[in-house]
Amino acid sequence: MTPTPRDPRWSAHRHIPAPPEVVWRLLIDPTAWPRWGPTVSAATLDGDRLTAGARGAVTTAVGISLPFVITDFVPGRRWAWTVAGIPATTHEVEPADGGCRATMSAPLWAPAYLPVLRIALGRIDRMARRGDTDPPHGN
Repeated sequence: MTPTPRDPRWSAHRHIPAPPEVVWRLLIDPTAWPRWGPTVSAATLDGDRLTAGARGAVTTAVGISLPFVITDFVPGRRWAWTVAGIPATTHEVEPADGGCRATMSAPLWAPAYLPVLRIALGRIDRMARRGDTDPPHGN
C-alpha cells in the first residue's frame, strides 16, 4: 500500500484464514521470527514476554546482532519496534471474515522492504494454517 499523509508508511496486507489469536502468537514469539522473517536468523528477548519497552537483540540473515526496543504495543493487535535505534517495522492483526487481516508496515524511507514483508506474511499464513505456532524442538 502506498503511504498517505495519514499513514506515512509502506504496508503489505494479507488475509489469513486462521483466527487472529493464532497469527498474533506468531508475531509476538521471538523464536518464531526466524521462521517467518526472511531477514532474521535469531532473536532474543530480555525478559519473558513482548510488551511496550521490551528489549532484546535480533540477528540478521548475514549474522549481525542488533539491539531492539518495542516502541508500540497493543495486546492482540499491534507492535512496532526500533532496531539499532532506527524505526523499523510495524506488525498488526485484526479480525476479518473467515480469519484475520495481517499487516506489516515499513518506514517511508524503506519501500524496498515491501517484498520482504510480503514474503513474511506468506510464511505466517502457511504457519498459521498448519498450526505451527510452537517453538521448534530444542529451543
